[in-house]
Amino acid sequence: MSDTDWTLAARAHEPAFGDYIELLKPRVMRLVVFTAFVGMVCAPVAVHPVIGLASILCIAVGAGAAGALNMWQDWDIDAVMRRTAARPIPSGRVERGEALAIGLTLAAFAVVMLALFANPFAAGLLAFTIFFYAVVYSIWLKRATPQNIVIGGAAGAFPPMIGWAVATGGIAPESVLMFLLIFVWTPPHFWALALFRNDDYRRAGVPMLPVTAGDRVTRNHILAYSLVLAPIAIAPAFTTIGGPVYLAGAIVLDALLLIGAVRLWRRDPDAASRDRFLAEKRFFGLSIVYLFLLFALLLAEAALGAAGLTPAGWPALV
Repeated sequence: MSDTDWTLAARAHEPAFGDYIELLKPRVMRLVVFTAFVGMVCAPVAVHPVIGLASILCIAVGAGAAGALNMWQDWDIDAVMRRTAARPIPSGRVERGEALAIGLTLAAFAVVMLALFANPFAAGLLAFTIFFYAVVYSIWLKRATPQNIVIGGAAGAFPPMIGWAVATGGIAPESVLMFLLIFVWTPPHFWALALFRNDDYRRAGVPMLPVTAGDRVTRNHILAYSLVLAPIAIAPAFTTIGGPVYLAGAIVLDALLLIGAVRLWRRDPDAASRDRFLAEKRFFGLSIVYLFLLFALLLAEAALGAAGLTPAGWPALV
């Protein structure tokens, strides 16, 4: 479909407010907001509730801006993938130019307002995150290399660092660990999706790992990254943001993740095809719950610490 053809199709539809909301990728935004909030709450410096709420709203708007810019760039890919064909741009409900204007406007607004509400360092991190997702990942990496989701995963890993920077004006080993947790989690999470959406990516010409290296290599990578992820998930327990509650939960979650990764590694592609990739879909869903619960445990530790219930003498190595 050419730009001209798409424009003619777009004029046949009147966009609704919900179409513009969908352009901002609200499901992705929820995870961004939650992890940024956890990063801010876990920081050792208290944030005034008004400043904290305003900062989280700015981060949410920035995430939405990045989503709109991603949809502007990926409209041609989205149009040929079953999973994304109904998105606002390829379905003709929103024009590409509108998406670009909305993305750029919201990005500028979010960065400027975060600098005013919080501090320039947090705003700079937000600006870099939007740039990384919209330009480095969407325009370059996604179409150029099977390592797209490995390197590009950094965009989704910055929010807790931004939240921490809102409170402290800088970074610390704890915020870097939260970044690493999401960064290393992202590849196995998306490769599980790519296994059962392989035909979509192949048709769209996106060089995801199952397309370029095959099913078996992808399963090996999922297991390898899960093995690397497990100790990273444990590490925050021995910092100022961790504690026994987090440690116990992380051990259980790591065990479930590794069991799922081993099951995928042992799976025969023909068996996976016969049951419509049931195990792969379950692992994909488990990975979402895994990350959410790890950050929820960090939030619980922050609440326990605020209540003075953290055990005295807990070995915080960092």
